[in-house]
Amino acid sequence: MSKPEKPQRFASACPHDCPSTCAIEVEVHADGRVGRIHGTRDNDYTAGVICAKVARYSERLHHPDRLTKPLRRTGPKGSGQFEEISWEEALQEVSEKFLEAEKKHGPQTVWPYFFAGTMGLVQRDSINRLRNAKSYSGMYQTFCTNMAWTGYIAGTGKLAGPDPREMALADAVVIWGTNPVATQVNVMTHAIKARKTRKAKIVVIDVYKTETMKQADIGLVLKPGSDAALACAVMHVLFRDGYADRAYMEKYADAPAELEEHLKTRSPQWASEITGLSVEQIEELAKLIGETKKTYFRLGYGFTRQRNGVVSMHAASCIAVVGGHYQYEGGGAFHNNGAIYGLNMAMVEAHSLHDSSIRKLDMSQVGRVLTGDSAALMDGPPVTAMLIQNTNPVSVAPEQTFVKEGFAREDLFTVVHEQFMTETALMADIVLPATQFLEHDDIYKGGGHQNLLFGPKLVDAPGEAKPNLYVLNELIERLGGEDHEAHKMTSREHIDWMLKNSKYPGGLSELEEKRWLDCQPDFEEAHYINGFGYEDGKFRFKPDWAKVPAPNNGPMGPWQQMPALPDHWDINELPTRDYPFRLATSPSRSFLNSTFNETPSSVKKEGRPTAILHADDAAALGVEEGDKIILSNHRGEVILHASVGDRPQKGTLIAEGIWPNAAHEGGNGINTLTSADQTAPFGGAAFHDIHIAVRKA
Repeated sequence: MSKPEKPQRFASACPHDCPSTCAIEVEVHADGRVGRIHGTRDNDYTAGVICAKVARYSERLHHPDRLTKPLRRTGPKGSGQFEEISWEEALQEVSEKFLEAEKKHGPQTVWPYFFAGTMGLVQRDSINRLRNAKSYSGMYQTFCTNMAWTGYIAGTGKLAGPDPREMALADAVVIWGTNPVATQVNVMTHAIKARKTRKAKIVVIDVYKTETMKQADIGLVLKPGSDAALACAVMHVLFRDGYADRAYMEKYADAPAELEEHLKTRSPQWASEITGLSVEQIEELAKLIGETKKTYFRLGYGFTRQRNGVVSMHAASCIAVVGGHYQYEGGGAFHNNGAIYGLNMAMVEAHSLHDSSIRKLDMSQVGRVLTGDSAALMDGPPVTAMLIQNTNPVSVAPEQTFVKEGFAREDLFTVVHEQFMTETALMADIVLPATQFLEHDDIYKGGGHQNLLFGPKLVDAPGEAKPNLYVLNELIERLGGEDHEAHKMTSREHIDWMLKNSKYPGGLSELEEKRWLDCQPDFEEAHYINGFGYEDGKFRFKPDWAKVPAPNNGPMGPWQQMPALPDHWDINELPTRDYPFRLATSPSRSFLNSTFNETPSSVKKEGRPTAILHADDAAALGVEEGDKIILSNHRGEVILHASVGDRPQKGTLIAEGIWPNAAHEGGNGINTLTSADQTAPFGGAAFHDIHIAVRKA
């Protein structure tokens, strides 16, 4: 009997999670089915390691519940009652409904809505070409990056930093406000290499004891929103004990003397009261940083998802300047490498058709927009038609009570292009089946590394699933969108044009041949040896918050109140008598937002919707392990099961993962409790800044 034929391996890129987009190798069997997915060993960032959920991606790709036919709603919204229709019928109905909506309210009544379900630049961002071709309402992207990017760029003037591979060359790695074991596994690859080869210390700072913290030499669990206080106290000690590099600051920073004077009252004793850490813990961290010039600060997103998140990121990023760590290989502060790629998106998004006078609606405020809030609508027409790709707002958007109410409107015509029948798709009038990443061509870049990667089409999609680009090109033609050569281009043509019109003359053929392009700048540029990103080359301890060179929609939130120098900004949703606890909605290991919460292995690993709380709080509430508890605030209430221990500080609860609303008893998911208030200075959702009451169910 002959042996079964070995699957072929093909190079690709993971489409998920902007810091990672790992280089991968995909097993494809002779029958067209995908097998195991592996991290690419000769890519020196991925280094052969990927997360478990992507390794078993075939479970998601070949899932029996994949959408394979266009559907038209036949029953009430949310009922799940649909009939199969042809693509021609679906596209015709969508076109007619959008044109009717435009005729009644003008083109801005249509709101194309998307996010980062795929990080592929063609399939993700081409929806903006439809928007520009038709003058539909813009979308301000506030789910993820605003606070983190703004806080980092406030200091550096540029979204880039030391080569992420240099973590392996550090003598201390400070992992701050991120849980890479769950969300960026490659960070741990390089940090642990530093420990093995250089006896480096790994420090993890977070609001609860994560899987990452279990691997740390020093783990600091602080109160949510108190990160800037810790950063200020560390810098206080650096100045106090002679660790501050004054010569470096004199050359590279704007106001070192003013900062030093300001920090004299920001002592470890002061920070201890705010953070809940002991004075000894703060002193130990500061001494390690002060004595270790090759300290690499890996600054995450999680700790910025607070009302004071921008200030916290900026304060943490300042430590590496006070200590002069940027001067050393393996030292400095890194958050994201977005500025190094320089990709020209003009064709993918049809920039020449863009009208800057058209409103940009805040994606986090989708619930307010759809329930007619005039401020959220920017005093413009109502939204009466939507096309949604790559996101699932009826699970992941804040203020779910408003979101569900808005999507239930019978006068709202909703089209959802999706891979599964998500909770958003259930509210749609037309559902279109979408491809997954191995079923179309695309290009990817990683914020957490330095590679451009190509992800080719390797297998056929099930049934009649179509790529985003197909849907957008068809709709532009049927809707009479303003003419542009991009409307006829294939994915491969878009990628080739993008590369050749950036700084990559070899185009797609070179990218295919090499599998990835390493775009990392040299040491001098990455470490700002020739100056930081501002004209004068100085890092900003004292930024002009209204003019930080970050993507923004104009000053928002209470930006005038932001502290001039690094400081604890006491603006968060603090505990009250009615709502005495704090809640953070942290990522789980087996889900990625609402992706993977449909795959059996991920659901099995996560178990059920759970709230992690301190044993002392549980005892005071009469709650034991596994009990049902109700979390509530003025936005609503959610039922979860208790996980009791010592992982967060007293007074803090953690709810990991974004489970579907329907997975919770009562039908309310965790984002029922989160706020869509705009944060300073440029907006963004404070998903981890929530006060709540807790009671036993």
